[in-house]
Amino acid sequence: MKTTEVLVIGGGPAGLSAALEAASQGAQVTLVDSDLQLGGQLIKQTHKFFGSEDEHAGTRGYKIGDLLFEELEGLKERIDVRVNTTALGYYKEDGMMSFSTGEEEYFRIKPERIVMATGAMERLIPFPKNDLPGVYGAGAIQTLMNVYGVTPGKRVLMIGAGNIGLIVSYQLMQAGVDVAGVVEFMPRIGGYWVHAAKIRRLGVPILLRHTIVEALGEDVVTGAIIQAVGDKGLEGEPIKIDCDIICMAVGLTPTSELLWQAGCDMKFVPELCGYVPRRDGQMRTSHPHIWVAGDAAGIEEASSAMVEGRLAGLGAARSLGHVKDSVYDERLAAYWQRLTHLRAGEVGEKIRCGLDKCCCACWED
Repeated sequence: MKTTEVLVIGGGPAGLSAALEAASQGAQVTLVDSDLQLGGQLIKQTHKFFGSEDEHAGTRGYKIGDLLFEELEGLKERIDVRVNTTALGYYKEDGMMSFSTGEEEYFRIKPERIVMATGAMERLIPFPKNDLPGVYGAGAIQTLMNVYGVTPGKRVLMIGAGNIGLIVSYQLMQAGVDVAGVVEFMPRIGGYWVHAAKIRRLGVPILLRHTIVEALGEDVVTGAIIQAVGDKGLEGEPIKIDCDIICMAVGLTPTSELLWQAGCDMKFVPELCGYVPRRDGQMRTSHPHIWVAGDAAGIEEASSAMVEGRLAGLGAARSLGHVKDSVYDERLAAYWQRLTHLRAGEVGEKIRCGLDKCCCACWED
């Protein structure tokens, strides 16, 4: 059994930021991630980020990851990093958590505080033959291309016109892969227009109010059938698309199993894409020793996840007596100012509406 002051589960943008903030305030941190390397989605993202200078606007995602890794190197005396390590369970009776590293090592950690930054899982949609080799989630394609340098196929049909679908479509074209089209069930594009404009200028059709009906092929994907969607269901003639890859970018769902196990007060919030824990202004859940950050708190951009991670790490460190009140108040206000900026305008309206349903001013101690 191991002990630590702050246990951070998840080494993506939120978890990395939480670990760095807590350690910079003087806490001893254990950072655990199930992947072979830290960074989460950051190491897969080759596009430039929006936002402000604080959120590294104009910097490519993987470069932001490098900046966080440099900061991590400077705090390595206070942060114990464990990759290829999966959190197996939380035990309410004693606050213990169990883990496995690969298939060789099983151990337990008794933390004083926990930051759950477990991220999200990709949604998939049902259609005939969706289990054929060649049907991928967008995250898997990003991993293949941007982490391992492998193109998934020669011609891709993208399902979903949110930011992920649009960005991955452009990245596929940069890698020399033909994109047959982007299919979107909704009547409007869900992602930023700047991402849509990039692929439209390159001749990629975006078919609104369409959906995939069936994958074609026996042993592998050889094509797909799509069809228009009307008020009463499918309408018009089916359309055959020749492709060897079908990529689904139809949204994410917060990974919340450990939060449920810990008994956190959970609420279904459609605007945040699933069940999320109720939290206060420092990202503390109804469990007094557990904080949450990133996609586990609701699906947003990586920029917001990093700021939420800073908030959670700051709150966890302060609860252990590592942060003076004056420093805490100043940093708390600064981080919330950055989050408010990121969530401003029409684009952030959905997020703001969702947060109103699950945030509270403070918990009764």
